Amino acid sequence: MSGRGSYRSLTFMRLIFQDLASRRTRTGLTAVAVAISVMAIVTLSLVTKSLERSAAAVLQMGNADFIVAQKGAPDILSSVVTDTQVVGVSKTAGVQSAVGALIDTFRLDAAHPQFLQIGLAPGELAPFGVKIVAGRAYGATATNEIMLGWQAAQDIHKSVGDSLKVGATSYRIVGLYSLAQVSGDTASMFPLIPLQASEHKPGTVTLVAVQVRAGASIDQVRKRIAEANPNLATVRLASEFGRVDRNLEFLKAAQSGATIIALLIGIIIVMNSMLLSLIERMREFGVLRALGWSRRRLVSLVIGEAVGISVIGAALGVGLAVLLTFSLEHGSSLQGYLQPQYSGWTFGMALYSAIGIGVVASLYPSLRAGMLRPGDALRKE
Repeated sequence: MSGRGSYRSLTFMRLIFQDLASRRTRTGLTAVAVAISVMAIVTLSLVTKSLERSAAAVLQMGNADFIVAQKGAPDILSSVVTDTQVVGVSKTAGVQSAVGALIDTFRLDAAHPQFLQIGLAPGELAPFGVKIVAGRAYGATATNEIMLGWQAAQDIHKSVGDSLKVGATSYRIVGLYSLAQVSGDTASMFPLIPLQASEHKPGTVTLVAVQVRAGASIDQVRKRIAEANPNLATVRLASEFGRVDRNLEFLKAAQSGATIIALLIGIIIVMNSMLLSLIERMREFGVLRALGWSRRRLVSLVIGEAVGISVIGAALGVGLAVLLTFSLEHGSSLQGYLQPQYSGWTFGMALYSAIGIGVVASLYPSLRAGMLRPGDALRKE
């Protein structure tokens, strides 16, 4: 019995492939439509998650229990916290240290269009978690001294004593540091006051890294800071990053909306294709019903064909998504920020999305096929 069942399954699957192959043009065009939907879904997901990781990496720099930044800023680099607010945060009950950091980017070269720069006062390097691994720290008011993260130094082939040109200014590298974090170790570090002057941001920083005293409640300290500073927000978890990076929240919302639209477009196109196929094959389905095919088997045939088209579209869509993401990674304003990570989840999401499109799109055509009466179907021209 098991052998006979396997034979029937093989015959059924072969029939699906033969039906798809007999309509190559329509199958190919419908698969392309599914591929475009899958490409949009996968690419948006890769871009969103990559940018979210980049934002999280900035917020997680430093030796802190949580960070404080401007509430509802367009993005984290646009956050503005005044020096007065930094002092107020440092005096909050339960706070061990509060280090203000000015964070921005500059174009180093074509390979590093968004090179991270961090402004810290020399006396706050240790509380922030900076470890000098070579050379020394810069001076508090030095206008031509910087430090490089050890990974950045390796990447651009620089060492202590070398010069680095930032814009029109040439800086001397006086030390290499480690933050034990990739984004920090691939960045540059400047004295806070000179960087505030050069960036035209006197008396302000981007964020505050807060350490809580031993035994103090982190949640209680966060609550006190939020109550004393209505325009600031505290962030500890990745899920809270939207509080200080509005663009990230907009991007997530756009991703959700675009995903729904892409799915609907794919469903409509596949459904239209399956309905046309149903009309053209009315007599064929009538013959199959007359030969003893059950309604369930006919429904399964239509759904199987739709899923087969969708699987082809999923494979093509993943390839298109990889190409599109690569072009965005290397040839757009996202260069330096976009670092997509491909995983089994990426391919699984593409497959699930495509199969979902195929199943939903084939429900109505398959039910219509299953409800056909053999006599009525055979009389159709």
